[in-house]
Amino acid sequence: MRTLDEVLATLQIAKLNVDDLKPVIHCLSFGENVSSGDYCLMELDDTLCKHIEAGKSLVIRGDKDEHAVLCSEDKTYDLKIADTSNLLLFIPDCKTPDHFPEDLPCQNLIQSQISGFSSSYWELRRCRPKVKKLKKLLMDNTYEGPDGENEKNSTEQMYSTDDLLETIQASEQELLNQLQVIHACKIEGYWRILEFDYEMKIMGHITQLVDSESWSFSKVPLSVCLEELGPLEPKEMIEHCLNCYGKRYIEEEAGEIYFALNEDKLCRATAQMLLQNAVKFNLSEFQEVWQQSVAEGMTTRLDQLKGLALVDQSSRPETIFLLKVEDLPEDTQERFNCLFGMREKWTEEAVAPYIRDLCGEKQTIGALLTKYARTSLQNGVKVYNSRRPVAT
Repeated sequence: MRTLDEVLATLQIAKLNVDDLKPVIHCLSFGENVSSGDYCLMELDDTLCKHIEAGKSLVIRGDKDEHAVLCSEDKTYDLKIADTSNLLLFIPDCKTPDHFPEDLPCQNLIQSQISGFSSSYWELRRCRPKVKKLKKLLMDNTYEGPDGENEKNSTEQMYSTDDLLETIQASEQELLNQLQVIHACKIEGYWRILEFDYEMKIMGHITQLVDSESWSFSKVPLSVCLEELGPLEPKEMIEHCLNCYGKRYIEEEAGEIYFALNEDKLCRATAQMLLQNAVKFNLSEFQEVWQQSVAEGMTTRLDQLKGLALVDQSSRPETIFLLKVEDLPEDTQERFNCLFGMREKWTEEAVAPYIRDLCGEKQTIGALLTKYARTSLQNGVKVYNSRRPVAT
């Protein structure tokens, strides 16, 4: 270990003025068996630092064939290794200048031992949760009603929230949000998705009841629905479907729970039911059948089908077919390859519903298209095509 006299002599040789230096001098030495593989460093922003300081945890998630992500309670981050040309030293209980009073009278020598070192660290970048396989897992064992459950094999895989957190690369809040998006519900402690035909069957009962009682779609009483439809379907499933296709509110005077049914969601679901068994549908015929299929008083519009179905205006007659955004690749480049493989040129209006979920926190659809597509004019309309050759 160096003495203070040795340090001062070294400073004199280096022609450094002691008065220009901080009054505290660290003498560093390596401990025994120090290795660069003993530690990993991670760079945290202020939000994550406060998260850790509050005693909360961060979780690394991912299977062996997946790129690891780090999750807080409500956000997901990509983990990437960043190399640095400066050696990063780990010094336990190391005191920096701000730990000492500014008026220390003379030079102070502190002997510090290095317990580890690294030339790289983990860099975190906010990313979208990787939830595509969530629906795939739950679709392997859909809920078809009480009768369907009796016929099922009890050994089929089911997932609790903890099971899904072990499998899906997302924070808990992002996972719960996505479960709501895909209309999953908890049955006996496990997350299940209702078979689409069964879900539509229940919604058919509800809309028929609304019609027979001459209710407004904006004021559907929960208690009466459960009482009238309870003999037909489980009450939990009736309430679940009302939550999926409506907005719950409480009327202050009576304290009763009502639902305002969402016309766009109901029309969209009806369209999916019509399109799911057809490769392509004549557009004008589809629009006629679609309008006839929804509840009286509801109006169908093509803009209700964004991200669900695509109109082919180049065919004669024009056609429409099912194309769900959730069925497209999760990776950005693969998504664009798939879309441009399907159609060479897209208008921004047509492609936007199929790439909106790819945008980062502050990224716009226009910025995403600029990065992954080229623009040109077709009959005076701006269109986008692939920057790369697309395999056919």
